[in-house]
Amino acid sequence: MKRTMSRRALLGAGLLTLAGVGGVGGYGVGLFLTEEPSLAGTAAPLPMAVSSGPPATPTTPAPPPKKIVPDDTEALNKDDLEYRVREFTATSVVRSDVRLKVPRDWGFTQPDPPKIGRYTDPTSKRWIRIEAGFTIRRPPAESMAQRLTDLATVPAAQMLSIKSHTVDPDTKEATLVYTYVPENSLRYVIIRWVANGEGLCTFEIAVTGLPQDREAMEDILDHAANSATRDDSPIRPS
Repeated sequence: MKRTMSRRALLGAGLLTLAGVGGVGGYGVGLFLTEEPSLAGTAAPLPMAVSSGPPATPTTPAPPPKKIVPDDTEALNKDDLEYRVREFTATSVVRSDVRLKVPRDWGFTQPDPPKIGRYTDPTSKRWIRIEAGFTIRRPPAESMAQRLTDLATVPAAQMLSIKSHTVDPDTKEATLVYTYVPENSLRYVIIRWVANGEGLCTFEIAVTGLPQDREAMEDILDHAANSATRDDSPIRPS
């Protein structure tokens, strides 16, 4: 029997327990980046050691930083966005039939395995990514912390910059904001780990766009997170 879960209905509902790493929503590397290493504290140089062996192989110098080329595409206007309920199925540890509001004219794609659903705007410069299909055990704050830890080795060439990482004290939802440079243009990313009534993570939803799209991206994320529901059922052997 399926279990119907929504953010309101989950206030009193018991939920599935979470599987281990690999079965948790959004815990893989995926397309998202993480915080750059802390620059707090500068170590004093160590004394040089005397060695009688062969000289060490010189290290490869770091590549020069990318030159960022501004993308002057007209910003999304949140007042021009039209939303409708869209549906897809995510399959990982469980089967999740997902419903949520996303922009009406954005195209849908899904990878294999189908752990996520992605809706992309006509320019292919903005998209929203929704992950479900995982079992539910840990709070959003822990999910966000794990993401930052897992992705702490992002190459410097990505020019990642964390803007904020916060947890709402009332809803327990966690939100991470950062920018990075995948090629030559800056990208702006907002990830939200959506909580149920028990304060546990039910979705990972991420919106990617251009810096000038920030207000529209926040609106898209809010519509998706506030409307998202998932009906979970066991995966039947084929």
